[in-house]
Amino acid sequence: MRASVHTRYGAPDDVLRLEDVAKPTPRDDEILIRVRATTVNRTDTGFLRGAPFIARPFSGLRRPTATILGSELAGEVEAVGRAVTSFAPRDPVFGLAVFGVTRLHFGAHAEYLCLPESWPIVTMPAAVSFEDAAAVCDGLMLAMAFIRRAGLRPGQRILVNGASGSIGSAAVQLAKYYGTEVTAVCGTEGMDVVASLGADAVIDFTREDFTRQDQAAYDAVLDAVGKSSLRLCRGLLKPGGVYLSSELGFLAQNVLFSLWPGSIGGRKVRFPLPSASKADVRFFGELLESGKYRAVIDRRYPLEEIVSAYKYVETGQKIGNVVITV
Repeated sequence: MRASVHTRYGAPDDVLRLEDVAKPTPRDDEILIRVRATTVNRTDTGFLRGAPFIARPFSGLRRPTATILGSELAGEVEAVGRAVTSFAPRDPVFGLAVFGVTRLHFGAHAEYLCLPESWPIVTMPAAVSFEDAAAVCDGLMLAMAFIRRAGLRPGQRILVNGASGSIGSAAVQLAKYYGTEVTAVCGTEGMDVVASLGADAVIDFTREDFTRQDQAAYDAVLDAVGKSSLRLCRGLLKPGGVYLSSELGFLAQNVLFSLWPGSIGGRKVRFPLPSASKADVRFFGELLESGKYRAVIDRRYPLEEIVSAYKYVETGQKIGNVVITV
């Protein structure tokens, strides 16, 4: 089978190769999936370069332990192990090959992938395409971790920085689903898309510094691109408000602040560890099928052009998701 392989850390041009590798065989508790679509996301680009270094105990200190990346997918079951009871050949499925800090299977950047039956893989809704299904789980898993940890209630207000990216576009839609008023921050090119997702207000960060608003108006600030800080955003938060970021922050300050039992200057920092279950992925599918969630897809690349996909994602300019068709 064809797969995108890397055996050392580095830039896409230097380390990624499309190679023929052995097709996997499912163990008794596994399903063999014919991958039809996957994505390249920030998780993939980070693990390709072995960054941040703090993740190396999980990804391999000197060389990557997972040589085929790809954290989310949609496809068809081709074969099942003897102990598998919930899937059958030809079932359309979607879900995650990575969930939680230590569940780092990866492998979706290939024509075939084996995953345990117990992993967050479920049957696809009938009306959903492989590309849309593949472009949902990673962003929604991360966004859901943040929205849950913020503890928001209907009618409260959240500001989402980086609202046009994979996590941000998911957070905007999920926050609206739960009845929250959303102010979205993104670049000029993403404003129309973000507005179409239901944001109540959209700020163009190229024209306005969102951190300089003159009142503490928000119950939560979510930085989905990790380019702000509690110091810069503190004035936006109401007393007792919550700051969340998708990045560790300078000297891992977001992690350290989140461990502090009280508040910091009357505001809280939360750094949730993402995870997902089968029930979560079924919920994602229900949102898609009901039209309450839209998969935002910026570009599509065939597997043969996956290096170009990585390079585009690393520009930080993508709107929503970059899909790989296999």
